[in-house]
Amino acid sequence: MGSQPFRTQEVFKACDEDNKGYLSREDFKVAVVTLFGYKPSKIEADSVMSSVNPKTSGILLEEFLSIIRKKKEVQLYRNEIRHIFTAFDRHYRGYLTLEDFKKAFRQVAPKLSERTILDVFREVDQDSDGLVSFKDFEYAMNYGQNEA
Repeated sequence: MGSQPFRTQEVFKACDEDNKGYLSREDFKVAVVTLFGYKPSKIEADSVMSSVNPKTSGILLEEFLSIIRKKKEVQLYRNEIRHIFTAFDRHYRGYLTLEDFKKAFRQVAPKLSERTILDVFREVDQDSDGLVSFKDFEYAMNYGQNEA
């Protein structure tokens, strides 16, 4: 874990080609590809650039480190949710039934009442077919985190 910030700083330096001391929008995209292996969407790039101090016209190292740290936390959290989903999708169908969903929630948020879990299930089971996809489950887990 200790070498992560160092690697992030290296990437920052490498992407700041003219040694401006900040990353432009394009620099930022290249940095994300380097660190995470995907190109950030326009929306993600916009939101990052809009939070930048207008005087610097780019992302300073400190801001960059903080953005990357948050992204890593989100990624870990997503992976955790994926593991939970997979653990309860016992038949590898790509969805959870209400029973699976209840078991998953009991493990993750044991304090939630049966009634609340049912309400969350109904809310995320948008087509009311009694099945919840990973995307729906992820939404439910984020919802559960905010309630807890």
